[in-house]
Amino acid sequence: MAENQQVTVALDAYGGDYAPEEIVKGAVEAVNESKDIKVILVGKEEGIAKVLQGLSYPKDQIEIQNATEVIDMNDVPTAAIKGKKDSSLVVAMKMVKDQRADAVVSAGSTGAVLVGGQVLVGRLKGIKRPPLAPFIPTKKGFSLLIDCGANVDAKPENLKQFAQIGSIYYENMMGKKNPTVALLNIGTEEEKGNQLVKDTKPLLKDCEGIHYIGSVEARELVEGACDVIVCDAFVGNVVLKFFEGVAKTLFGLLKEELMSTTRTKVGAALAKPAFKNLLKQFDTESQGGAPLLGLNGLVVKAHGNSNAKAIKTALFQCVTFKQKQINEKISERI
Repeated sequence: MAENQQVTVALDAYGGDYAPEEIVKGAVEAVNESKDIKVILVGKEEGIAKVLQGLSYPKDQIEIQNATEVIDMNDVPTAAIKGKKDSSLVVAMKMVKDQRADAVVSAGSTGAVLVGGQVLVGRLKGIKRPPLAPFIPTKKGFSLLIDCGANVDAKPENLKQFAQIGSIYYENMMGKKNPTVALLNIGTEEEKGNQLVKDTKPLLKDCEGIHYIGSVEARELVEGACDVIVCDAFVGNVVLKFFEGVAKTLFGLLKEELMSTTRTKVGAALAKPAFKNLLKQFDTESQGGAPLLGLNGLVVKAHGNSNAKAIKTALFQCVTFKQKQINEKISERI
């Protein structure tokens, strides 16, 4: 795909904690910044149009697709995908399936996004289990955590495929050739690990096309010990949620301490530039959402509390994914 060719993204306007206002605003910010993207806002037409009123944007880059239903967090994912056929998420997914859109972005129910991606969009040939793969901030930049939510009972051959897919995705999104790949484990020694990890190690050692460096412990992740972190979804999701919780708590406690006395407030004012740089380095919004890789189109799960900035970033993530022809590269190598 040519670098300047427009990418069409179906955006679930009614998925997320701040829908539709922040979702729609994110779409407007994206099209105002780039001609490379067209956004189809999917959801209740009246509500979307109300948010768009008074906002300035190129009218040929935003379209509304009416959908009368909404899948909420309390819905059972499989039942919701089958039963709410006119929901904003299902309609958006079908647009990708019917090739009316190149990608779909949703900040709605993770379970529904995972089920819809596999059932409605479908897998690429040769892909056994599509993994969910977010970037997590580290001291050195960002690492890819794959899988973090889609396959809680993975097999060794699945983890091998995650390593291959993750390497392709990281290389193209981050521009780093031959990214390092490691298994998340309880120790770096060869004999360490549960049966899944032990059975996966020889598969990764013999896998061509990846730069496997062995095992990595959870405490090393924030240091940026490797580029692609491979694990099953149960472990990956625990790591991701713990990582988010610790970061939120630490930054919160730090702010409380700095604002507690006049002396600390003065110190905080002097150190403000350093704190801003630190927050910027650990800003997950800068990397968009978590893609469900290995599908016949791109499905991106944005965080449930995504604001306009996070949605805009997720939309641009879709543009890069399509322009870099990542799906085509996955199909060629797997």
